[in-house]
Amino acid sequence: MKVWPVIERAIATQGTCVMVSVVLAEGSVPREEGARMIVTAEGFHGTIGGGTLEWKALAAAQAMLGKPAATRIITQSLGPDLGQCCGGRVKLAIEAFDRASLEIVQELAAREQAGPFTVTNRIPGLSITETFGEQRRTVMIFGAGHVGRALVLALAPLPYDVVWADPRPEAFPGAAPSNAKSVSGDPLAVIPAAPEGTLAFVMSHSHALDLAIVDAALRNANIASVGVIGSATKRARFEKRLREAGIDGERIKALICPIGIGGISSKLPAAIAVATLAQIIMLDEALQVKAEAHPPRRRHSAG
Repeated sequence: MKVWPVIERAIATQGTCVMVSVVLAEGSVPREEGARMIVTAEGFHGTIGGGTLEWKALAAAQAMLGKPAATRIITQSLGPDLGQCCGGRVKLAIEAFDRASLEIVQELAAREQAGPFTVTNRIPGLSITETFGEQRRTVMIFGAGHVGRALVLALAPLPYDVVWADPRPEAFPGAAPSNAKSVSGDPLAVIPAAPEGTLAFVMSHSHALDLAIVDAALRNANIASVGVIGSATKRARFEKRLREAGIDGERIKALICPIGIGGISSKLPAAIAVATLAQIIMLDEALQVKAEAHPPRRRHSAG
């Protein structure tokens, strides 16, 4: 969730806003460091984990609405202090903003709109580095049938940029989620533009088209994982055709077919979408862990 544009809008329209941030998380806690909740006179955005902790934090934030800019630091041991089963401890920063804060908030909002960024020692009394903005992964969905529609809707509230391709313009609904870009015409045309780490899931109206899309996606090294809806029989046929087409054997082994996590037997489109969404999240998190373990080397220019 982008927080500073929300705060900017709240100050501009209501003159007040409060942000609750988890700045320290130790042991078993509902949310991680960096989780945030924005509280306005009209409601709140985001979550720091729910339960008694969030209820008390929400009450403290609401009490600061309409007051001069100020910061309150609260430390809570979840078991002894709040009676929650979690045994961890959290430190919250509760920051109130008013119209006098607008200039610095606008600057931070512009930085966040431009992409993820970090800032150090922003909160008085806390020596911490905060990260704002979203690292959004691209997910390509090929097919606007029942499962494709259900999957795109399931992805709507999550931090993914969805490229939704189908050669049939009439197959798309009248409206799509704001994070989804609908592309009609040749679906193969979107594959060369896939950013590094893209996840591609194929569920078109045609097995022949599925195979063509899978072939093109597997040849693009920027696409980290390729999945195609189907059965074990479909997978075997696709593997044979892909080998004959000269696709790298390791890439073929990594092909996901059938798609979705195990343990869900329902064939309802929404159920398939849920199982596939869980798989997408797992693939995304694995790529994040890999990236953190092997960050790109910084290039030094000759001088």
